Amino acid sequence: MRVLLFLLPSLMMAQAPAPKAAPTPAKTATPAKAPATATKSAKAAPVSADTAKAKAPVPPGTLTDEQKTVYAIGLSMAQSLAPLDLSPAEVELVKRAFSDSAQGKPAVKLEEWTPKFQAFSQSRSTRAAAKQKIVAKAYLDRAAMEQGATRTPSGLVYRELAAGTGASPKATDKVKVNYRGTLTNGTEFDSSYKRNQPAEFPLNGVIPCWTEGVQRMKVGGKSQLVCPSEIAYGDGGRPSIPGGATLIFEIELLALNPPANTK
Repeated sequence: MRVLLFLLPSLMMAQAPAPKAAPTPAKTATPAKAPATATKSAKAAPVSADTAKAKAPVPPGTLTDEQKTVYAIGLSMAQSLAPLDLSPAEVELVKRAFSDSAQGKPAVKLEEWTPKFQAFSQSRSTRAAAKQKIVAKAYLDRAAMEQGATRTPSGLVYRELAAGTGASPKATDKVKVNYRGTLTNGTEFDSSYKRNQPAEFPLNGVIPCWTEGVQRMKVGGKSQLVCPSEIAYGDGGRPSIPGGATLIFEIELLALNPPANTK
């Protein structure tokens, strides 16, 4: 989203170069303490009706299109910040920065701290990827124990879901597939089914997990590939894929070297 280029000018520049893409497609400072109340008996200032209304949560169904757009901008920003692995206290600092900026009273000078963004981003991305790999190892071990699963030297866990009867592709072939990709927590990050359009691509032009796994398939077959980050998107990840994440793909091999402009 273009707006993020202004809101987060150089925060994500430290991401390592990403590997080949999939068919279509991705203790720090704590908040300052609030001043103590003068006395236990002091009465709280009355809250106006307008202020209370502004702070009250708005039911999703009552949002206008403009409000939904603003909300979506917030979601996009949160997704961009995800690789930084912010703690709850740090999220509160981000909220405070928004409030302080809106009031024209920032607590620090932005130009003094912008040079630190790149090192901070790299450090946090590395930390977040390490956490993902710990979770991924347990998932990969379980997947490798499923009936019919095979773990290859690269770390790929391959399992045939439905046998095909056609030919198997070579790395130099172009393939036509339908697929669905999810994270280990079940979150779907990509699907040709939802687009209602199969993907076509050279098999040696995608992530290594696909290049290796799809060669094990036959036309008409369906398989599951569980891909560790080392043969997927690495520590850099993608906007919708955390760095270090293990990915699960269900793939149907529809055709080899399909004619141009076919669906």
